[in-house]
Amino acid sequence: MTVELTRLDNGMIVATDRLEHVQSVALGAWVDVGARNETPDINGISHMLEHMAFKGTRRRSALQISEEIENVGGQMNAYTSRENTAYYCKVLHEDQELAIDVIADILQNSTLDAKELERERQVILQEIGQANDTPDDIVFDYFQETALPDQALGRSILGSPENVSSLTRDDLFDFMSRRYSPKRMVFSASGKVDHQQIVDLVSEKFDNLPAHEDHEMEALRYEGGSRIEQRDLEQVHVIFGLPTVSYTDDSFYDLQVFNTLLGGGMSSRLFQEIREKRGLVYSVYSFSSHYVDGGLFSIYAGTGPNDIGELMPVMCDELVRATVDLTEEEVNRARAQLKASVVMGMESNSGRCETLARQIQIFGGPQTMEEIIAKVEAVDLERVRAAGKSLLGGTPTVTALGPVKGMPGYDDLAARLRA
Repeated sequence: MTVELTRLDNGMIVATDRLEHVQSVALGAWVDVGARNETPDINGISHMLEHMAFKGTRRRSALQISEEIENVGGQMNAYTSRENTAYYCKVLHEDQELAIDVIADILQNSTLDAKELERERQVILQEIGQANDTPDDIVFDYFQETALPDQALGRSILGSPENVSSLTRDDLFDFMSRRYSPKRMVFSASGKVDHQQIVDLVSEKFDNLPAHEDHEMEALRYEGGSRIEQRDLEQVHVIFGLPTVSYTDDSFYDLQVFNTLLGGGMSSRLFQEIREKRGLVYSVYSFSSHYVDGGLFSIYAGTGPNDIGELMPVMCDELVRATVDLTEEEVNRARAQLKASVVMGMESNSGRCETLARQIQIFGGPQTMEEIIAKVEAVDLERVRAAGKSLLGGTPTVTALGPVKGMPGYDDLAARLRA
């Protein structure tokens, strides 16, 4: 096993995954803080902070941050999710010290310059506007808000225009000082690395993180319901979903197999019945979103206004039918797809780096590819059927955006799940 872990004196975990056949290193800091840790008045602050981290430190200007990495041919980026924020680089192995130094610098020494903040505020407002103008993006935010109303998990990662317009430099400093403690961080590296060398560099560079730890988090509260919005569009964009299990639930992989055979590819039931046989959509697929204490199972489709009335009942019926007449062939095919996805994902050191960090944050330690594949292979027909049935009978969430005049009623759709 190539993975090694060390917990530093400050509480940060350093994890490395050595690959002998590459010359590059993917590395970064995964912070166990995201939109879920925000109160309503500062919703959007995690995402804004991610943007501002690249806008200058006490040692580097914004231009120098990007130039120093790109001068050695490296790549640097970041993202914000509902449960974590990541800052990461990919460089040649001889430039790993520079990359660690830059990441440590932006996480400890960002100036959050007032002029830069005003400029970046406008960029984020443009990002929100772009999302609002993209119906197959914004319908996902509507779904999240309807399924999980009046809680942090249900709010947009980008935040509202009102919040983004009012968040101050002091708000950002305060959030970072209370949330970005070393105990909430995993520094992960994969590629041509020496574990002790990475540990020494991270220990040296990350010497000014806040000691205070504040990690309040609302428990997930699923409610469900309906949000249907008329818009003058060519298509209706619709998501239909139900509550499901967390990452750590024993039935997690059972659900992944069910998801794959229901709507995970061109051979899936939804694709074959709804697109290939009936021609009702261009795009249809199922997906699941998981958190530390729950999750959402969903189906997305985009269809014309004349087809929405047929589409939605068929979508519900296919979900129910998949719990009744599954075949061994379908389960075997879905297992093969999942196993291939795991193996292919492990062929990239960037993918391995992120996977390692997230496994430590979710499970408290790494899981080998062999362990994951064994869990997938252990899933059988009865377990998949049970995972599918566990979705039925609850309160669904339905969101639709577009020419929705022919949309079936919510109660009619919910009743089909009890058939």
